[in-house]
Amino acid sequence: MDINSSIGELKGIGAKTQSLFEKLGVYTVGDMLLAFPRDYRQFPNPAKIAELVPDRECAVFAKIAAPPAVTGARSLSATIAKISDDTGVMEAVWYHMPYLKNTLKMGSSHMFFGKVSWKSHRFVMEQPAIYVPEQYIEFAQTYQPVYRLIKGISNNLYKKAMKQACSVLTSDIEFLPQEMLTRLELLPYHQAVFQMHFPENLDKLQAAHDRLAFNEFLLFLLSMQSLKENRERKKNQCLIRDITVAEAIVKKLPYALTGVQKKSLEEILADLRGEYCMQRLLQGDVGSGKTIIAFLAMAVAAANGYQAAIMAPTEVLARQHYETFCKWCEEFSLNFPVMLLTGSSTAKEKKELYERIKSEDSALIIGTHALIQEKVNYRRLGLVITDEQHRFGVRQRECFSEKGITPHILVMSATPIPRTLAIILYGNFDISVMDELPAKRLPIKNCVVDESFRKKAYSFIEKEVSAGHQAYIICPLVEESENMEAENVTDYARRLRQELRTDISVACLHGKMKPKEKNEIMEAFLRREIQVLVSTTVIEVGINVPNATVMMIENAERFGLAQLHQLRGRVGRGDAQSYCILMNLSNSKQAKQRLEIMNNSNDGFKIAEEDLKLRGPGDFFGIRQSGMMEFSVGDVFNDAKILSLASKECKRICANEDLLRSDDYHKLQVVLADYQKSQSGNINI
Repeated sequence: MDINSSIGELKGIGAKTQSLFEKLGVYTVGDMLLAFPRDYRQFPNPAKIAELVPDRECAVFAKIAAPPAVTGARSLSATIAKISDDTGVMEAVWYHMPYLKNTLKMGSSHMFFGKVSWKSHRFVMEQPAIYVPEQYIEFAQTYQPVYRLIKGISNNLYKKAMKQACSVLTSDIEFLPQEMLTRLELLPYHQAVFQMHFPENLDKLQAAHDRLAFNEFLLFLLSMQSLKENRERKKNQCLIRDITVAEAIVKKLPYALTGVQKKSLEEILADLRGEYCMQRLLQGDVGSGKTIIAFLAMAVAAANGYQAAIMAPTEVLARQHYETFCKWCEEFSLNFPVMLLTGSSTAKEKKELYERIKSEDSALIIGTHALIQEKVNYRRLGLVITDEQHRFGVRQRECFSEKGITPHILVMSATPIPRTLAIILYGNFDISVMDELPAKRLPIKNCVVDESFRKKAYSFIEKEVSAGHQAYIICPLVEESENMEAENVTDYARRLRQELRTDISVACLHGKMKPKEKNEIMEAFLRREIQVLVSTTVIEVGINVPNATVMMIENAERFGLAQLHQLRGRVGRGDAQSYCILMNLSNSKQAKQRLEIMNNSNDGFKIAEEDLKLRGPGDFFGIRQSGMMEFSVGDVFNDAKILSLASKECKRICANEDLLRSDDYHKLQVVLADYQKSQSGNINI
């Protein structure tokens, strides 16, 4: 067996289980080894019954105090046993496990682990796992992996299969030169992969994480360098001469542009009239007004006879841009064709749009990934804009830009990136930063609260809904997962309908839904047919719902601050006062310190800088940052030091043309080629 072997060769994985793993994207032993845990957990130290805390997972060493009894019919049976220690008595309940009546002998002692609740004046532990004390103590001293699961695959089954898969890990899979490993003090690759799954301790887990993050960053940066070398600055073939349309629109705006909006617009217009094609990143904090700047740039291109296209990551956002641009064209008396092309456009609509795109000059074209399909042929594409650009691969944008002569490229991001990281990640882009909010925007009022505030929070949401507003509630997970206590969307929405008034419409939204279903829910929320939307982080992409005034984030301690700031940016987009409620369910001092940064500031760039200062070992626990780059292990915020190290190594390698061709670097060259091929549409920046 090797890394290319089918997972069907692993013991205990039959055809049915193999098909379930394949739904998770795991086909080979190598796939399984790279499907790293989504989290780790430590079992708590054993406690006495009198010391237990309701609604927490606990471990108790206790004896069977009375013979277990089985109640109910076979399909709904419950095995109930009284267990006790020298401080008290509690009840243990197992569902659909009647055989335990014969296994659990009166007077026998075991370690029981499970979630404890307080019912009928006593503690109850439902579905507890049963361990031999020595086995449990061994578990409690290690970090246990928690995997992404699918119905039919338990975490225990996954761990057993993974232990077998790890048998193929040898030094032969190493692809970095030994000299580099020694100099940078990096863990060998095969050891890093094993430690990511079954870490001996926190130090080994951190070292494994750092090595794998370094791999991702180095391959990414070398690929970006290759793209940069193959795409030297090209002469401006779409020369813009007349910018009066932008000046005229700015004069007619019902508000004044902020200082940073004016500066960014000037930089973009200078690029459009410059000697070389524009390659610029427009980095604007949430709510800073990037869309009007994008529209002005597109209007200038159209006024000079060129087509301008903007690609959004979701159909809802693309449709919002389309409706906004149509309104602005009418308000400012602009006679430019405005077109919308998305994946859900009918075959007839697509055929008509393809013809219009191929024939009409000066068009403003809005769409999703449908804009870069092979059938789309542009007449005179002079400006390409990607909105929320972190959602698109580099090569996707390359494909988009190749649709024109040599069009100008503007990429937009609402993720506040500290300048130190931006220089590394966007070395081949000029950068415009918009870190100032329009004067009319009311600052969002923030509060960090604990579980005791929940009822008040729900009452506050009811009050805002009664005033005609809407609310978001964000949960970290889609559905209940084994060994995870974080709030999940589906169960939460069900409970919330019971907590709130019956006249309040509650819906849930998550990434596992089909695109059509997600679009329908967001459209209904936009139309105010849904008052409270319980969602995962899928709503962080810049959807504009001015009527939403409350953002409540459950388990806020599990999110990176950059992502929390992105989520908070979904409210505060209208004239009404908006609020962000951060529910902190952790007792960690560091979690409290980090959330206080959010509580005290609405400045995304300041938050990102402060967040970097606080980060240290072990920050890969919890939910990763998102909203900028999609790496499997590395995170540009959490692992900023590793990113910097990889950047220096990339520069060292690229400065020596013969290095990659040497025998020592042969394996790295092979892996890099495979990486570039596999990531042809997914190398995200």
